Order: sequence, then C-alpha cells, then structure tokens
Amino acid sequence: MGWLPDIGYIMGGRGDSFCTESKKKSCNLGILSLETAKIMARLVSLYRSLSDEEIFNLREEILNSEGVMFLNSRDEKFLLSLACKEMLEDLDRAAASVSRLGKKCNDFGLNRFDLAYVNLKLGIIDSRILEYGSKLNEKRLRKMQRLISATSRLHAALEGLTELELTEQKMRQVKDKKMHLMKSNFDSFTQKLVNQRKMVHYFQGISLWCKTFDKSVGLMARIVCVVYVRICAVFRQYVPNLTTFSSQNIGCFKNQTDTPMIELVREQFTSHSGPITMASKVSLVRFHSQKSELFFIEQDDSVLSIENLLKKSLFHSAGPLTLGGSGLALRYAKVILLAEKYLDPTESIDHIDRESLYQMLPENLKVLVRTKLSKNMKRAEDDFLLAIGWREAMTEMLGWLAPVAHNTVKWQMERSFEKMKFDSKPSVLLLQTLHFSDKEKTEAAIAELLVGLSCVYRHENRQICV
Repeated sequence: MGWLPDIGYIMGGRGDSFCTESKKKSCNLGILSLETAKIMARLVSLYRSLSDEEIFNLREEILNSEGVMFLNSRDEKFLLSLACKEMLEDLDRAAASVSRLGKKCNDFGLNRFDLAYVNLKLGIIDSRILEYGSKLNEKRLRKMQRLISATSRLHAALEGLTELELTEQKMRQVKDKKMHLMKSNFDSFTQKLVNQRKMVHYFQGISLWCKTFDKSVGLMARIVCVVYVRICAVFRQYVPNLTTFSSQNIGCFKNQTDTPMIELVREQFTSHSGPITMASKVSLVRFHSQKSELFFIEQDDSVLSIENLLKKSLFHSAGPLTLGGSGLALRYAKVILLAEKYLDPTESIDHIDRESLYQMLPENLKVLVRTKLSKNMKRAEDDFLLAIGWREAMTEMLGWLAPVAHNTVKWQMERSFEKMKFDSKPSVLLLQTLHFSDKEKTEAAIAELLVGLSCVYRHENRQICV
C-alpha cells in the first residue's frame, strides 16, 4: 500500500505511461486485443459524449425534444441525473475491464488500477493533471482511434480467414476425389488464402494485437480518470453526490503514515462521497484484503429519485408505471416503427402482417384500440376528408414519437452482447428511449396511431390494419 500516498505522481506519469515504468518486458495482448478494442471504443465514445458541443446538444436539443418531454419528463435536473448515472455506469464497466486487464501488467500501478480508481472516486487526486480536452489527451484519443480502427479491420480479416480455411478443408476433400477437375481452382484458391493470411499478419502488426498490456492499459487507465473528472465537472450542479475535486484533496494521505490505511480510507468515505452513496458501506472497499468492490453497487430501493439513482442500476430503476419497468419498451418501439412504415402509401399490409402487428399488442391495448376504432367508424363511415385529417395527425404524431422509438431500438443494438462493436461515436442515452416513458401516455398515443392507420387504409382502399 506504500504507493497510495504518491497517487498524484502515479496519475501524472510521463508521456503515455499511466504510472512508473516496468523493468520487466510486458506481454502482448494477442487475441485479447479484440476485447481491448471494444473497451477503448467505449471510452472514446464516453470522452466524445462529454464535449462542450455534445453537452449543449443534450441540454438544448435532447432534453427539450417533444417526445422526451411528453413521455418521459420535463424535469431537467432529473433527466440530467439519468444521463449522469448512465455515463457513470458505462465508465464503471470500462474501469472494471481495464482493472482486469491491468492484472496482467508488470507495472504495479497498473496492476492495482482498481485501487487507483477507488482513490479517484474519493477525490484524493490532483484533478488538474486530468484536464479534459488537453492537447495531450486529444493526441491519446487519436492514437486510440487508430488502434481501434486497425483492430476492427483485423477482426474482419480474421473472420474472412476462418471462412477461407473452412472452405479449404472442403475443397481438399473434393480434390482427392476429382484431382484433374479441381487442380486449377484449388491453386487459385490457395493463393487467395495466402493473401488473406498476409493481410491478417499486416493488421496484427499495426493493431492492438502486438501492443503490450502495459501500453494499452496505460492509455485506457488515464482516459478513464479524465472521463470521471469530466463527468463530475459537468453534472455536479445536478447530482450533488458527485466527487468534488479541490486543492484539499491533493496529497491528503501525506504525513499520515502512523495511521492504519483502512482508517484513513474510512475517513475519506465520510468526508468525500463519490458517485455512489457509500458512507454506510465502508466495507465495500476492502483495502485490508487488497480487493475493490466499488463497481456495480446494487441496492433495493422502491422509490425512483435522484438520490436512489446513484445507488441502483439505471436500467432497473424504471418504475412499474413506465414502459421499461413493464418490459414493453422495445415491443412498443417496434409497433411504432411498423406504423411509420405502413403509413407510406406504397406499403400494404396483408392478413399475416395485420395479425402479426395485432399480436404484438398487450390485451389492454388491444381493447383500447378496438374501442376507439368502433367509435371512430360509427361517427364517419365514408368521410374521405377524415382520412386526410388522420394522415396529417399521424405524420405530426410520428414526428415526435418515431425518434424515441428509433432510439429505443438503437440503444438495444448498441449494447447487444453478441455484436463485436468498435464504434467510438457518442451513443444513444437511455433517457432518449421509451424506457422511462409513461405507460399510459404511450399506450394512448399508440392507440391513436393504429386507429388513424386503420382509417387511412380504409379510405385509401388499402387493406385494413386492425
């Protein structure tokens, strides 16, 4: 634990090194480069999402969009708390992965990055050396993006090589039976396979594949810290529990070597609260056993509030009266997108499509649609102007409803575990989706949408939707 008092020096190491240089030669990432590239991409995405332009867009465009305001909330402080919590959770996941990769580093500081991250959350570090947007950090970001791009191309080349090798095995089996027919084709294919292996070898050389654990983890560790300090700076006025960095936090362990380390840590928990309410859970960080459990703290709180957002997983914080809490967000998003698709005059719905769309609706929404539809049809059987009015109303409604539905599907795709994602662009936030949308309001809007679609289809001589 002797290195903890010098944490300020560790975090402010020379060049791209996160801390002191190792005397031993560090191993290369190899196959772990693919996972590392995903972590890097997520960190770059988080870094870019905290730029002045993105924060301005969040406050002025996203929070004031009609769909978010009508379905989710008009409370700016609450919505910004959602954004802050999601970014912190993403950062914690990235930090946990960096910490796991750091266990393979020779550098002791990187090897115990989990403790460095804990100290960062306690505010016992000079935040001035973690300046967001500095030229040095921008240079690191560009380097990371080049490595991500090269590793992404390596991944594609490896997949291509795997397919070619499988094809080669099949061709060898056929070649043994039909030697005279397959020789020329087999020679041509062999050359293609050789070229593919050369391509893989080339991308291995310029990607993370040949980078050491120490170099790669060192890059990511510093960006993790920069992103955390930036989140605190941007959202502190809306989320008071965030760490406050000041001159009092710098070197606060100096000249206290006579006090046991665990007692010093306990003092820090009571005086410098991090992004998770920790005063009553000091044992979460077990410095005496050199283990950190600061990542992913779950607590059972039934009330969704700004305070509880900092104790509970954001995804599971949606209440029972929201679509996320009801498990209906993605299903309703697909219904809205189908309605958007079928509003196109060139589209038609056959019996199978009609039944499939209808079965996507829960029973209560089916009843609501049928009730509205029957009342609407009684009022105007042959009014062609009604169809025109419905089309205009649906177009206006989809103008604010469809973007939220698109974002819901996009959010799910961006976080799909099965996909190898190397995209480092800022991603969609959960507050932009239907996850926190009011269930009653959304169902009323969808019912109006489907009734309008039925009216338009009937009067335009297309097959009825529901």
